[in-house]
Amino acid sequence: MEISPLVIISSVFAAISFVAIIYFILIYNNLVTLKHNVSKAWSNIDVLLKQRHDELPKLVETCKQYMNYEKDALHAIIKARSAVSSAREKSDIKALGAAETQLRLGLGNLFALVEDYPELKANESFQHLQSRITGLEHDIADRREFYNDSVNIKNIRIEQFPDVIVARIMGFRSADLLEFAESEKADIDMKALFA
Repeated sequence: MEISPLVIISSVFAAISFVAIIYFILIYNNLVTLKHNVSKAWSNIDVLLKQRHDELPKLVETCKQYMNYEKDALHAIIKARSAVSSAREKSDIKALGAAETQLRLGLGNLFALVEDYPELKANESFQHLQSRITGLEHDIADRREFYNDSVNIKNIRIEQFPDVIVARIMGFRSADLLEFAESEKADIDMKALFA
């Protein structure tokens, strides 16, 4: 019994189609995994931002008891806290980066001003809150690095061939990195803090 050329061509075409479909599914599943890794990394940051958000009013209230003349510094922290919260709730990564920069600058100024208030500096509640917020800042920095790595991996994959074809067909979009302003990365001028 002889196999017709049409059957051979149909079999080859079916095999190629089957392999292409499997390959498409594998790429799609990998892209879905990357998308969820970015979401998970964002959720980890969100938890820490919420914890810090809850701690800041306690710190401000503790400072208010001692720092009668530093209302501008405390107001800057409250305003930045509100901006961070708003950006976090909207998942607006770019706005969050700008708001985080302002909050970190405000906290840096506040902790520098505390040096002028020995009673506040010695207060156990203040020390606990300062330590807690500093720890959260370090954790946020670690999670931010993980988030940016996850975003970078996803963005590279959706631009590489052949993944770009699947990504465009299935509507995958690039994600934004969580970046802070250049002033956040610059060295601190210690002389200006104590001038």
